[in-house]
Amino acid sequence: MTAYIDTSALLRLVLREPGALEELRSYDALVSSELIAVESPRTIDRLRLQGSLTAEEAAARVRVVADWLEAIDLVLLRPPVLSRASEPLPMPLGTLDAMHLATALIWRDRMGPLPILATHDTALGLAARAFGFEVRGI
Repeated sequence: MTAYIDTSALLRLVLREPGALEELRSYDALVSSELIAVESPRTIDRLRLQGSLTAEEAAARVRVVADWLEAIDLVLLRPPVLSRASEPLPMPLGTLDAMHLATALIWRDRMGPLPILATHDTALGLAARAFGFEVRGI
């Protein structure tokens, strides 16, 4: 099975937080926007600066993110994704969430079935459901 994974789902796994979607480790393939490669280390660094992680813990978590990224098919932020993300949506959605949703929609349109979207972000999850995705994580 193939699933789209957003940054919130990856970080919950990497940071070993409760409610992490451990089943993602067994999926045949994972897809995400290249945004995940920026959002994840930025969040980890913010946690370090806030004192939630030591420098060593942060470095270790960034290495785990890098390992995950090797296994995720990253979709580039190209004009079709940016254009789709800027289109009107049936519900309010922030910019980065809209880019994740647009990426998942375009991947599904071009590559075929992508039934699952993994996120812990409620707004993104509700929007994904509106577009026919089975959402895991909310």
